[in-house]
Amino acid sequence: MSNGITSVDEARNALGKRLRELRQQAALTGKQLAEYLSWPASKVSKIENGRQSPTDQDILDWTRATGAESKAEALLASLHTLEVQHAEWQRVLKTGLLSHQLELTEQDQQTKLYRGFEPMTVPGLLQTPEYARARFSQAIMVHRVPNDINEAVQKRMQRQEMLYRQDKRFHFVLTESGLRNRLCSLDVMLGQLDRLMSLTSLRNVRLGIIGFDTQYVVDPRHSFWIYNSDLVRIETYSAELNLRQPHEIELYSDIFESHAAIATYGSAARAVITRVMEDLAAEADGLDENGV
Repeated sequence: MSNGITSVDEARNALGKRLRELRQQAALTGKQLAEYLSWPASKVSKIENGRQSPTDQDILDWTRATGAESKAEALLASLHTLEVQHAEWQRVLKTGLLSHQLELTEQDQQTKLYRGFEPMTVPGLLQTPEYARARFSQAIMVHRVPNDINEAVQKRMQRQEMLYRQDKRFHFVLTESGLRNRLCSLDVMLGQLDRLMSLTSLRNVRLGIIGFDTQYVVDPRHSFWIYNSDLVRIETYSAELNLRQPHEIELYSDIFESHAAIATYGSAARAVITRVMEDLAAEADGLDENGV
């Protein structure tokens, strides 16, 4: 993830450097500026050194205090570009989960080719309603956002109608460990695996599975999605990274192809899914027998 994070850090650092220059041109120390704006003394330093992103109001207050109001518009544009590139979940989900699903729907309208690598979970476009509900429940718990889970699940299911459109192509690469991770109940996971089995027959969907016994060429560090050939999207615990630099897209395209090359498809992929289903079903039967 270092390449994507580096580009975000560079943008934040560049914005901080421009703000520092305005302060220095106004012959103000960081302490003086902080006192003038009634800020904690550390806030100026954090913004200037790229450790904290300013808000719109911070930019307006800074330019006013340094007599550089004419620079505010350009600085705000830089800030908004950074916010698109590094979209913090607390901001993205502040009105609930549905709003983000609607944003993804807008992206769907522009995308013809989806390439996704998911080493830990089942991707949203392949989820059953029950599995999606479990994933959304976690997001609500972690980020403490409004609970509109019913609407979000419904919208995610509507988005899945794309899988049956012949003008769109999908290439998913999952891992066996992602099919075994306990992110929901056994019954929900068994239903999810059955759903994956049925999706392997779709003509415009390639579903690859990397089994436990497969040796990786590149480590499966994190999940990522490539939309057409102009956007890479990465989800971290705190934010959604949107990368558009050509060298970043080329890097992630190469990594995706590396993972795709070692994945199994068709009957071999179904064999991996079947193996996982049999193991989980045996475990579920054992729990039933023990009255648990």
